[in-house]
Amino acid sequence: MNQPKFLQKGDTIAIVSTARKVSLSELKPALEIIKKWKLNVVIGKSIEAEEDQFAGSDELRASDFQEMLDNPKVKAIWCARGGYGTVRMIDKLDFTEFKKHPKWIVGYSDVTVLHSQIHTLGFQTLHAQMPVAIETKTEATVNSIYNTLFGMEYSITITSEKNNRTGIASGQLVGGNLSILYSLCGSPSAINTDGKILFIEDLDEYLYHIDRMLQNLKRNGMFANLKGLIVGEMTQMHDNDIPFGKTAEEIILEVCKDYSFPIAFNFPAGHLEDNRALVFGNKVKLVIDNNDVNLSF
Repeated sequence: MNQPKFLQKGDTIAIVSTARKVSLSELKPALEIIKKWKLNVVIGKSIEAEEDQFAGSDELRASDFQEMLDNPKVKAIWCARGGYGTVRMIDKLDFTEFKKHPKWIVGYSDVTVLHSQIHTLGFQTLHAQMPVAIETKTEATVNSIYNTLFGMEYSITITSEKNNRTGIASGQLVGGNLSILYSLCGSPSAINTDGKILFIEDLDEYLYHIDRMLQNLKRNGMFANLKGLIVGEMTQMHDNDIPFGKTAEEIILEVCKDYSFPIAFNFPAGHLEDNRALVFGNKVKLVIDNNDVNLSF
């Protein structure tokens, strides 16, 4: 898997929105962080653009992203926020120049569309907190973005959960938001999980939706040759008046009962205060025992 060049002080990072609209004032805390990192910043024309809930039209968001993809001075593109809309512009993008001169694409949630598309092209990306609301996240969240973008040694260790399935696995790390991965099945952006470690997380979903999406991933063979599964935060799950009968963790364990790969729950990534960066496409080692979970890049 091809790795973009790590950043150096004085490099330029671009901020664009591929989905929901965003104001420049919402980016101020992130701009201060970029300044502390001694990077230059370019603000895309999608910032403060507006068409319904989107950061401008599909064409505007696509052309904005394309401009940053093709700009040789831009070494990383930091997506401003998620929401919904990246899938509406993904087929308008031309990755010809990106493949010649790859750069870091940074974001999570709806940006899973970009992670998945770029993974099929053979390049690493960075699943990480976006500029909007970064001031509400932990110091470890911010530091993890810096450490990965600047090529520093990086690993994550957390206390093991009772529902974890112990084991050791190595392979490329892939994945992202479960709803997005589900929506991409059958499209050119769908990821191949064979021999890899899959990360999933989600927000504001009904429990039966979680089951339906996981059943679809299973039927698409995405668990068949998986090396390991990392489950981030399943935030603000909902239930019907007639309860589904299982928690999100129990649903995942049931879907994966026919497989032997290790599983780590409540990993610090996703829609939560502690949202650590994950280098998708990088070969990682996952160690899960009764005491700790360690993911090393």
